[in-house]
Amino acid sequence: MQQVKIHTSSKTYPVYIGKGAIQQLRSIIHGAEDQYTTIMVITDETVAKHHLHTFREQTGLERVFEKVVPSGEKAKTFDVYQDCLTSALENKLDRKSLILSFGGGAVGDLAGFVAATYMRGIRFIQVPTTILAHDSAVGGKVAINHPLGKNMVGAFHQPEAVVYDLGYLKTLPEKELRSGFAEVIKHSLISDENFYFWLMEGIQSLSGMTDPQMLEFLTRGVQIKGGVIAEDEKENGVRAFLNFGHTLGHAIEAEAGFGEVTHGEAVAIGMLFSLKLSIQLLGLDFNIKAFKLWLKSLGYETSIPAGISNERLLERMKQDKKTVNGAIRFVLLEKIGLPVLKEVEETVLLMNLKKFAEEEEYDD
Repeated sequence: MQQVKIHTSSKTYPVYIGKGAIQQLRSIIHGAEDQYTTIMVITDETVAKHHLHTFREQTGLERVFEKVVPSGEKAKTFDVYQDCLTSALENKLDRKSLILSFGGGAVGDLAGFVAATYMRGIRFIQVPTTILAHDSAVGGKVAINHPLGKNMVGAFHQPEAVVYDLGYLKTLPEKELRSGFAEVIKHSLISDENFYFWLMEGIQSLSGMTDPQMLEFLTRGVQIKGGVIAEDEKENGVRAFLNFGHTLGHAIEAEAGFGEVTHGEAVAIGMLFSLKLSIQLLGLDFNIKAFKLWLKSLGYETSIPAGISNERLLERMKQDKKTVNGAIRFVLLEKIGLPVLKEVEETVLLMNLKKFAEEEEYDD
């Protein structure tokens, strides 16, 4: 098992990664200086079906009640958020209570936002069950969606700990593996050329990934993210680089309807587009053809879903959190491991979106 320490200006906390890591949870909770009065577990329907029974057995926690929410992005709505707050009030959580987020990235975002806003903020612990959540569980970004944009209502609220038991990944369908692995690719591209090529050479099939491979790339991803947020906890500078591929990716998610295209699949398309922009605008030296073939071999779609107009995507991107005074800013690469934040004119974006669609149609 690996342990990574996350250091931010507001808090330092551990991330435990490995098979059997869930065994750490009980000692973390009982070892807290300020003891918890009540524990609320927020999980989703899919995770509850597969893992809730064994979770109860493995943790042996007392004074716990469970709140089961819809799976995926359907959890990140105002209605579900309010329902969770109502449950917390009905079960008399107080300021010394604890929320456990047990699930993927969507549950983590929701549960963290509930914790951040309930009685002006109570403590919570992340227990991720997907590859995607290796990214979202670390760093304290918590949020729900608004119909006009993804993660538009949220806060920065760091967890007390992250307990990442790789045993939970065994039940993930390949679509979820694919969604999560896109964030691993992102971490490599913004940070480390050697890591990127290690992934390309070593991961040829998502269903064939070995436990040592997963432990290696998940630990590396957490370390990369930890390094960034240690420097910039609240996204005033370099933390924006973690949004590589997300400007277009979030726009695709919102236009397709939250949950119709998984987060990672949308981000993969966004990264491909951002890499092409980087080649055109910054002269990035990058083998885009090899990257695209690799994505396709792993089952990713590389084109924007049919029926989504470039103009609508542009309007969505104007609502991106990196946008300032209506100017759309993209995370681009000068080279692998050297990201920059660059303002891109609307006419340039529209021209490149059109070109992107034409190239994909030609390649197919």
